[in-house]
Amino acid sequence: MPQPTLHLYTDSSPNGFKVSIALEELGLPYQLHHVRIDAGEHKLPAFQKLHPHARIPVLVDEANGITLFESAAILLYLVERSGRLLPQEPVPRWEAITWLMFHAASVGPILGQRVHFEMFADTPQPAAIERYRRLSNEFFATLDRRLADRSWLAGETYSIADIAGFGWTHIARVIDLDFSAYPHLTEWHTRVSQRPAVQRGVLIPEPATGP
Repeated sequence: MPQPTLHLYTDSSPNGFKVSIALEELGLPYQLHHVRIDAGEHKLPAFQKLHPHARIPVLVDEANGITLFESAAILLYLVERSGRLLPQEPVPRWEAITWLMFHAASVGPILGQRVHFEMFADTPQPAAIERYRRLSNEFFATLDRRLADRSWLAGETYSIADIAGFGWTHIARVIDLDFSAYPHLTEWHTRVSQRPAVQRGVLIPEPATGP
């Protein structure tokens, strides 16, 4: 049996789960490389050759000589390679790309800072905590409004926009960050979480845990 030519370098994190979910949804064979961030493995020279900024995930397409980092770029590459999980009609296609970028530019950075200041900062910083709680509640509200009259973020079908969003809402639930005040977002999260490929993807390389 031929060896997979896709190599996923990842750890248990929202950005990593986006890619593992996509690979499971698409049914693409890949080889997993667990980069243990707690052990500093992302700082090793061999990994920094793949990602000069030393972050996960990284996807290497050995057959085509392509190395990608940044989860949004990897998701776009995978759907272009497979022809799935991105609508083909222009309007829903660009809706999906727009909401993918919304998560990359707004949701991820804001929730990342919120988690840091609430759970990992050595010294409590109430102003920073209040700021990132407010900003995260604002985008939760934006997503809730978007999902008020639709099942998925873009078009009529599940897409990489939903995968990108779920990476973060899954982690929010793991660390007990409550977004239940947003009913449409909560229903969407439940809908995505019931997909078998999503259930497999959030176990790769291992389940996330709280702080």
